[in-house]
Amino acid sequence: MKGIAHFISGVTVASFCPWAVEAAQNGNPVYFILGAVAGILPDTIDFKFYRFFYKHDIRVEPQPYQLDPQPIADAVAQAVSLAMEGKRATLKLASIKLGADDWRQYSMKIDPEAGEVQVQFGPIVSTGQVPQPDSMPDPRPVAIAKFDAPILQSYEPTYTVDIFDGPSFAFQCNEAGQVEIDFLPWHRNGSHSLTVGALLAGIASFWTWKAGVVVFGAYVIHVIEDQLGHMGSNLFFPITKKRAPGLKLMRSGDAFPNFAGVWLCCLLIFWNLYAGIENPLYHFTFIRLIMTAMMIPFAIFGAGRWLLLRLDGEG
Repeated sequence: MKGIAHFISGVTVASFCPWAVEAAQNGNPVYFILGAVAGILPDTIDFKFYRFFYKHDIRVEPQPYQLDPQPIADAVAQAVSLAMEGKRATLKLASIKLGADDWRQYSMKIDPEAGEVQVQFGPIVSTGQVPQPDSMPDPRPVAIAKFDAPILQSYEPTYTVDIFDGPSFAFQCNEAGQVEIDFLPWHRNGSHSLTVGALLAGIASFWTWKAGVVVFGAYVIHVIEDQLGHMGSNLFFPITKKRAPGLKLMRSGDAFPNFAGVWLCCLLIFWNLYAGIENPLYHFTFIRLIMTAMMIPFAIFGAGRWLLLRLDGEG
């Protein structure tokens, strides 16, 4: 899920703690701040620190105005070959920045059945990933590099490289003789671990056990949310060495699950603060709140979206 979803989830966890609500009513928001920080901390560790120290054996930096996809395909095939030789190979595909808000997009597909890597350049996109009109390169050759190895993918076969920092991969041969491909090997490992969350909670407990409960709850909810996606997390690092596969119910960038999650968190925070008021002016139940503020509006939205898609399909 997106950072804002993890942030608000941590605040929500804190709102379930009576001492956090009581402290906030007395003008001390420290437990809510702890929840927010712990909720966003795993991704902060990875994206703001760890990825800058992660070493890559092969680094590909395509030239902005020499759109030759073959070196990219060859580099991926080389990483597969190194893995088959028993070496763990890490690969970085750099993005192509053309200006302050312009990026050249390209795709990389690993096809295990054909035993090949396919790379093709796409349009120029903005930082919002909106393609520019008439920016598709002409011609659009597809570079192909062959490899001879069984592949085990933990994510998806096709990767799109466009904005910000490009993706990283780790290639390693497992005991079954398959080359395992890990997407973003520096992400969701030690930082996304229940044991690390327990360690941080223990440190926070030196101040007060209440802080430890908030930190652990906010950290764990981040890991659980990420486990709903494709990549998964290394749940018990350092006891476990690999990421456990995700449930593949959503993708981290999907708009609707992120919006629904953030909205639900806002409602839960509202309810927990409301429940902490001794004599509220207006009385309502939790069921009424959820039905009025979430279930009914989302049902209307879903029905409207279904109708528009159906009309668009018929047109």
